[in-house]
Amino acid sequence: MIRFSKMHGAGNDFVVIDAISQSIQVNEVAWHQVADRHFGVGADQILIVEKPHNPAHDFRYRIFNADGAEVEQCGNGARCFVRFVHDQGLTRKRRITVETLAGLIEPELLDDGSVKVNMGAPRFDTRGIGFVDWEAAGTIGQACVEAGIEHVQLASPAPQHLPSLRIELLSMGNPHAVLFLDAPPSDAMVQDLGRFIGTHRIFPRQINVGFAYLVSPTHMQLRVFERGAGETLACGSGACAAAVLALARNKTDESLQVQARGGTLWVQWAGEQSPVMMSGPAQTVFEGQFALPMR
Repeated sequence: MIRFSKMHGAGNDFVVIDAISQSIQVNEVAWHQVADRHFGVGADQILIVEKPHNPAHDFRYRIFNADGAEVEQCGNGARCFVRFVHDQGLTRKRRITVETLAGLIEPELLDDGSVKVNMGAPRFDTRGIGFVDWEAAGTIGQACVEAGIEHVQLASPAPQHLPSLRIELLSMGNPHAVLFLDAPPSDAMVQDLGRFIGTHRIFPRQINVGFAYLVSPTHMQLRVFERGAGETLACGSGACAAAVLALARNKTDESLQVQARGGTLWVQWAGEQSPVMMSGPAQTVFEGQFALPMR
């Protein structure tokens, strides 16, 4: 039997597993069965704590989406990660360095129980990263760069929601597409357009889709349809991506409150190559044990 903790960050929920003190063949587990809300524990993502490859770092952090695919980054998960390793006695350090597929992150447990994460600098050059098929994008719709921000414009499959889709692109270690709206999106819009954009053939590895509504220069409402999970109650890296894109266009102040369906996150970015700082809650819901389903 494997011990686990069920946690959430602003409603984005996780099964968190210590693979340091427990022996787990991580690549042999059917993680989608663990994430199943009817036949498993239920979660948006599975978070695995491992020993780092580089002994100068504290931990290695692996993330599996609800569909079982391993992904690069998860901001809400990073906050839960640092609270987990602290609560489980795996470290006494409040600030830790953690290896991810996207590179190093530095989450920090704050005195009030919330967690701040240095998410690293954003990347605007999605052409260099390769999560967009720009040749296909150019044949299907408009693809261009404005003010240093790459975007594509596609015909909407559901014109009752939007006649066309102006999608701004950014990497926070994982790929994000953001639509800035003049009003909060409906449930149908998030589901219809989130699935259409997220699995569109111009995104060969799929993409996370954010629907952002700027209430004021300091306040954004955001809903995110995540690849491999569908809409989640919050998305930390998605909040960072939407905030950075808004800040890059001088639509907001340097610090932005991002209201997700499950709670509030705070994002700060000073521009240029500065790291994005994201803070918010991280809570344990319950602990348990289960037998790992193998492939």
